[in-house]
Parts: sequence; C-alpha cells; structure tokens
Amino acid sequence: MVELDDLDIKISETFPGKIVRKDLVSILKSGANVPTYVLEYLLGKYCSSTNQDVINEGLDYVREFLATHYARPDEAEKIKSFIKERGSYKVIDKVKVKLVETENKYWAELSNLNLKYININEKNVIEFEKLLEGGIWASIDMEYDEEIFYKKNHRPFVIDKINPIQSATIDINEFREKRKHFSNEEWLQILMRSMGFEPKNPEFSKRLLMLFLSRLIPLVENNYNLIELGPRSTGKSYTFRELSPFSILISGGKTTVANLFMHLGTGKIGLVGLWDTVAFDEVAGIKFSNPDTLMILKDYMESGSFSRGKEEINANASMVFNGNIDGDIDIILKTSHLFTPLPPEMQNLALIDRFHFYLPGWEVLKLIPKFFSKHYGFVVDYFAEVLRELRKFNFTASLNKFFRLGDHLNQRDVKAVRKTVSGYLKLMHPDGIFNKEELEEYLILAMEMRRRIKEQLKKMGGIEYWKVNFSYIDIETGEEKFVNVPEKGVSDLIPPKMLEPGTVFTIGLDVAERKNCLFRIEVKVMEGTGQKRITGAPSSTMKETIQTAFDFIKANLSDLTIDKHIKDYDFHIQIVNLMQSKEGTETGVAFYIAMISALLGTAVKSQLVVLGEMTIHGGLRKIRGLTEKLQIALDSGAKIVLIPSENKVDFADIPSYILDKLEISFYSDPINAGLKAMELD
Repeated sequence: MVELDDLDIKISETFPGKIVRKDLVSILKSGANVPTYVLEYLLGKYCSSTNQDVINEGLDYVREFLATHYARPDEAEKIKSFIKERGSYKVIDKVKVKLVETENKYWAELSNLNLKYININEKNVIEFEKLLEGGIWASIDMEYDEEIFYKKNHRPFVIDKINPIQSATIDINEFREKRKHFSNEEWLQILMRSMGFEPKNPEFSKRLLMLFLSRLIPLVENNYNLIELGPRSTGKSYTFRELSPFSILISGGKTTVANLFMHLGTGKIGLVGLWDTVAFDEVAGIKFSNPDTLMILKDYMESGSFSRGKEEINANASMVFNGNIDGDIDIILKTSHLFTPLPPEMQNLALIDRFHFYLPGWEVLKLIPKFFSKHYGFVVDYFAEVLRELRKFNFTASLNKFFRLGDHLNQRDVKAVRKTVSGYLKLMHPDGIFNKEELEEYLILAMEMRRRIKEQLKKMGGIEYWKVNFSYIDIETGEEKFVNVPEKGVSDLIPPKMLEPGTVFTIGLDVAERKNCLFRIEVKVMEGTGQKRITGAPSSTMKETIQTAFDFIKANLSDLTIDKHIKDYDFHIQIVNLMQSKEGTETGVAFYIAMISALLGTAVKSQLVVLGEMTIHGGLRKIRGLTEKLQIALDSGAKIVLIPSENKVDFADIPSYILDKLEISFYSDPINAGLKAMELD
C-alpha cells in the first residue's frame, strides 16, 4: 500500500474528483495499448479516492471494462460480430468524422476497429467538434441496423451515443483560484506528479524539475518553438504522446506541405490547424519532400501563419523537435555544434534562429522505475484541458514591471524570452500572482535556453550572430546581470598555462563563410636545410600568409638578434583548426611570432591571442571585425590580446564588458609584437 504524504491529502481535499494515483496507470498500461490520458480518464472516474478499498474496487471495474470494451485491433472482427449479433455494444476507440460534401453526409470511422462509413447523428458532430479535428477517444454506444443502405451500399453500423474521454469539464477560474492554496514548492511537485514523475526523489534537482516543466510550455503557449536534443530514454517524446490529446507526435519520415499546412487541391488544413502542438520525434529522420515545406515551415515558425495559394492562414500550433545527441557535449562543442543531429536541410540558420528554446537534454537523467511517482496528481484529461485553457492567457508583458533586457538581444531573442517567461508563469502562477524573485528565476532560464541557440548560430554563421552576451537590467537598482550557458563550450580552448615555444593562438577571418575562427599554430624547428613543411590543410590564402611571415624573418634575421641561420633549420608548421573553418586570413603576425618563438625556444605569454596581418616589409593592416574577434578570444579563454595600432580607432565601439575582461596590448610592427608576446621588451 502506498503511504500518502501531506501533499496527497491537500490536493485530494482541494481538487476532489480530479486526481489519480499515478502508479495505477502502469498497473493497467501493460494490459492495453491505450494512451495515458484514456487510462487516467477511467481511473479518475472510478479510482479518484484516497481510500484503498475504493481504489481496489475501481481497479477491478476498470480492468473488466477495458477487457470487455476496449477495441483491440487484433480483436476487431470479434467485436464487430458482437455488435451485429447483440444489436448494440459499447466500445472504447478513437472516433473521427469527415464530411463527404459530394454526399452531403457525415461519416464516422473507428481507428482500432478499422471501421469506416459508420452512420452518425449530425447532433453528435455539432456537439463534439473535435470529431472533425483529428478525432477523439471515447466510450461509444454502437448499434447494428441491417436495413440501412446508402446509395446501394450496405452501411449497417451506427453510432448511437458518444461519451468523449478527453473532454473534461473545467472551470479555469476555479483552477486559478485554488492555486493560491499551495506554496511554489508544493505546486511544482503537483505538476511533476501530474506528469508522472516523483519530485521528491533525491536525484531530482530543482533545475531538473524545471527542465521537465519546460516540456509543457508548448502546451500552454501558442506558436512556441522548442527543440530538445539529448540521450535516449529521457522521456523527450512522452509528454507529447501521452499527456495531452491535443498534441500529435510524428516519428521521423517524410513530411509534406499538405500534411503540415494545407492541401491545395482539397483545401484541407494540415496538422498545424488541427493540433495545439505538433511534435517531431527522432528529428534526424525527418525528410522534406520538397523545398517549399522548409520555406513554409520557417515562415510559420516566425509568424504563426502560412500562405497557400492566395490565402494567408493563421494557426496556433506550437512546434517541437526532439532528437538524440550522444557523446561528451564539451567535445561536441569544440569540434562541431549542438544542431548536428538535425538533417542537413534543417541546419539552416534562418530556421534555427526561429527556435525559442533549446532544452539541454543531456542534463536529463535516463528514466528508471524509481523516478516515477506513486502519489496523487491531476487526472491527465483534466490537466490537459487546463493547459489548453491557459493558452488563452498572455503573460509576455510581465517582465516590464521589474526588468528590461540588454542590448545584445535582438527582436527574435526578446520574443523568445518573453514567450518562455509567459509559459513558466502560466504553469507555476496561473493565478497571476508572483514576485520579483520568482520572475527573475524564470527570466534567467528563458535567457539561457535562447542564448544556447545564439551561441550555436555564432559558431555556424559567424559575424551576423556575434551578439550572444545576454543580460537583463533590474529597473529598480539599474544593475545589469549577464546570463551564461552552463556547458563549457569553447571556454577552455586556450588553456591557463604556459605552452611549448612555437605555440600561438590567433583568430582569422573565413571570408567565404563570413565568420571569424580560432586557430592554434604550432611550429617546431629542427636542424635541416631551410625548408618548411605545412600541415593542417590550410587554404592557399593562409599559405601565402605563412610565406610572407617566413620571408620577413629571413630578410630581418639580423635585426631580430637571432644568432642562427634559417638555412640551417627546417620548420614544421601545423595549423590546428579549432572552429571548423576553411581558411583564416589576417593571421600573418601570429605565424611570424610562432616561428620566432620556436627559433628562440621561448614561449609566448599564457592565454595570449595574437591578431593582425602583415606585409613582406613588416607593414601592418587594420583587421576587420575586431569586436567579434575579441568576443571569440574572451569566450575561448584568452586573457591577453595583441592588436595592431591601426585598430585603436575601433575601440569606441568595443563593449565595456569585453574591455573589462581582456588585457589589450597594441603593437606598432611585427618585431614589436614578438617582443611583447614573449615579454622580451
């Protein structure tokens, strides 16, 4: 017997008839492949009690009811025979209705029984409109009338009465009012138990509970775009398959414009018009049948509308993309980006920029039996209706009372953060009562999840997305606070230790990709004949840069006070590409310093980055994109940056938070740069 706690008693007294013990679902689940919300409907109807005797009696009835009336596909013919022989019979199945306009008649069909062209009274269709919107699970009174023919076709099956399973009657104002009876901690626990999880499990941190809660935001926010990538068996798809009859889960495969949006030939609205949430499982397997699908998807994710033909059609469905990402996240971040599981056509910067929330699935524990609750939570069909009603509310302006957002957030960032905060408030404070500290907690989470997207866009797209330092300002105090992502990313690419002589970090511009990228240069000097060997697949432009630096050293060896002859040594120059770039211009001074450092056997300063391009005569060129280069240096772990004097004029545009964290040193020529880098001046 399950030992009830104080919260069980409190919720049973506050929400009588709307709760169920969550372990009862798993007891019945193995016996029937029925959605959780269908099972909980029956459990809520017959087992919504804290009295064990009542529960046991209810369980027996539900088992018998399912055994007798649940329409299993493998027993379809037997059940059809029951209906015929007995004249009437009750079944539990998913029923949907379509209007055949050429016949001016509604026809129903039952999914598991695979029955089509079932007669249904028009009053039932008008009363339950969801029959026309993808169908509903219901307890259905079926009849058999052998005398019914329609246009010479025998159509004997008749639906006499429908009792929808997923249409709980709710009073949203009553729900919002009763929220006041619980503390924040109690309410979060109730939400977790309603999802099936046990929040008091010691392995569940507050952050993990908030990540679970985040999966519900698409169910309470219209047109919300969420992506979750993480290991298998963490429950990514469970929320959208089992917890709401208003969401649909699509498992990989091809998807089309007609399927998602609208069929031009028939005018039939697709999934985004029929469901509150359209969730894609195993996103790596998604294939778009034609380029138009991706284009319309981008437009829809941006505006909540799409164009088909001459029509502009609005819809409210949120979009969720779930997929698997395996391996060490920090290693993935160093070598690639966090959107690699997406199919190539979805690794589209404009599409990715439309995601509001990247849930770090690698932080979610793999689900095992002890993580599931044996306590009371809301019956799912009631809970799902509540979530749907909450979509009608809008809390996006709630930030304005206490906070404003920093200048690195563009309009899409602001929209994403506000919608996420609104979702958290609807879930945790449906009564609209919250304080500054609570709002700040949700704001920080919202900004982190959006920043994760922008950080990856910066890796993939470069210059256009360099503003990733998200911050918010406390209106009362004027204090600005910055929000980071917890994963290390590239922050330790430049280690806090002295490196071998000949090792230098630099940041070069990939002109073709329009992005700046970090490189590690390693030079080894060996006795030889003045040859140089270059490895690391540099571009022709980078090879020319290396040759320029090498020739400058040969021409100025005596001025460099190096008592060696280059012709007596071979140079092995290795370029380590740390950010998947094809090339890196504006790196000549760094190559020069790396070769001088190797010749002298003297290491450069720890956590140093060298910026700058040079000519054969040692002239300097002003570098481009200085702010972005400094941002990359800071993010990668640099503490000191050498910059050509020609770029002093750009410093008025460098944000103060960058200048506060980096030691900037200017140089007037390559020789001066080398002396500063090795502290020889």
